[in-house]
Amino acid sequence: MPRKRKFTMSTKYIFVTGGVTSSLGKGIIAASLAKLLQSRGYRTTIQKLDPYINIDPGTLNPYEHGECYVTNDGAETDLDLGHYERFLNVPTSQANNVTTGRIYQSVIEKERRGDFLGKTVQVVPHITNEIKDRIQILGNSGDYDIVITEIGGTVGDIESLPYIESVRQLLYELGEHNAMVVHLTLVPYLAAAGELKTKPTQHSVKTLMESGVKADVLVCRTEHELDQDLRSKLARFCNVPERAVIQSIDASTIYQVPLLMREEGLDKVVLEKLGLPSSDEADLGKWEHFVETLAHPKETIKIGLIGKYVELQDSYKSILEAFIHAGAMNEVKVDVVSIHSEELENESIEHLFSSLDGVLVAPGFGSRGIEGKIDAVRIARESKIPFLGICLGMQMAVIEFTRNVLGLNAANSVEVDENTEHPVIHLMEEQKAISEKGGTMRLGSWKCSILEGSKLAEAYGNLHIDERHRHRFELNNEYINALEEGGLKVVGVNPDTGLAEAVELADHPWFVGVQYHPEYKSTVENPHPLFVSFVKAALEYKKTRS
Repeated sequence: MPRKRKFTMSTKYIFVTGGVTSSLGKGIIAASLAKLLQSRGYRTTIQKLDPYINIDPGTLNPYEHGECYVTNDGAETDLDLGHYERFLNVPTSQANNVTTGRIYQSVIEKERRGDFLGKTVQVVPHITNEIKDRIQILGNSGDYDIVITEIGGTVGDIESLPYIESVRQLLYELGEHNAMVVHLTLVPYLAAAGELKTKPTQHSVKTLMESGVKADVLVCRTEHELDQDLRSKLARFCNVPERAVIQSIDASTIYQVPLLMREEGLDKVVLEKLGLPSSDEADLGKWEHFVETLAHPKETIKIGLIGKYVELQDSYKSILEAFIHAGAMNEVKVDVVSIHSEELENESIEHLFSSLDGVLVAPGFGSRGIEGKIDAVRIARESKIPFLGICLGMQMAVIEFTRNVLGLNAANSVEVDENTEHPVIHLMEEQKAISEKGGTMRLGSWKCSILEGSKLAEAYGNLHIDERHRHRFELNNEYINALEEGGLKVVGVNPDTGLAEAVELADHPWFVGVQYHPEYKSTVENPHPLFVSFVKAALEYKKTRS
């Protein structure tokens, strides 16, 4: 547990910007810094400001944007919020993710109501004021000592300019020692010249300064060590102290980054700039144990991830990270084998599963690749391979069982076939009158009552849980009796709605399907119990198979 502070303080703000190129890892740096500050006793949170005009990522294609992460309060957010929660072990909310679309939507609604008293509505001050208000919501709540705000995109992008201007204004309004800027940039290595080049970083810092914002700390992504001469050069030309030039060298896992940042003294530099005590060291004992276990597994298991978006790993980011957490808990390395569900529809696939120790059928939407997922469920069921179905994965397990065990060959989901003779998966009642897609699903945290004696109860060690949802189709209760008589038991039910939350196969070593998304709640400190149990079952299966 992080140490408690011995003094009171007003909220401090840290802005994380990026330059040179995208995908440098601002979210990981922000989360790592937050972890270091949290371990010193500061109540820390992180928010993401995204410059795209979508209201939220809920309607974005996973190939376009990666996973859509869902919070307890039902917000569909950027996948970086998953990193924030996994590092800090603290839930995020709607306030932790802001998009340009949401900003403009709010300002336009205020203009329509007449809130601006007939004034011309402009980017400055109306849009920037809205951005500043959103940035300070978390700080004004009284729940946090330090708020870290990650600015999406790259400095110099047209769409990021209002955010950078808002940061400039806040730096002035909040005053010295209350706000600062951490700028993440790239120091590329040119193999032909055999050296690291600082010019891209210099130009990035110059672009930031042209907007009136000065970087207080430089975090430099690099493939090679930065020597002292190069650090001195960067400090001299970028107007920062040498100790504020922080090396972020490539790591084998993102979970090493907080430890690397502690070695570089990032947290100390930040605390000095904010006028806060920095004498105590960050206590990362549990984190170090996790990283050590991760680096030295005793066994390796193979889990087949059956999905529709496997070409882009970020599409299933939370699932992949949950496997890392659960693997470390079981002292095993989980080798995730990505299998495209569409490919399973066009060939004999049994051989693909012969080397697997477990099968996970992933979430998704639409009819593409559905039959491949159903066939994957069949093989896992018939071959007694440990199986976990999440959301759509659970629905595919129900359809497969209804077709191949109960003999209702026409069974399907109305999402795939609106006129199916046996709609074992149908549209939720409250969804039937909805025509819009954005933010209209069953979202956020919902209760689940678990059947005593089930695999689910054994995994959780509890009969009453709360899990996060993101779906609009559900198991049709009219088929529950037939399913249970055949051996597929409903072991989790929402106590308020009566909707099925989880199913298990009675005559199978470990076969569980859940309508919710357990991966969203897995963190380094608290690996999700369902993933821990699934990985343990896969390890036991491997031992019996070998």
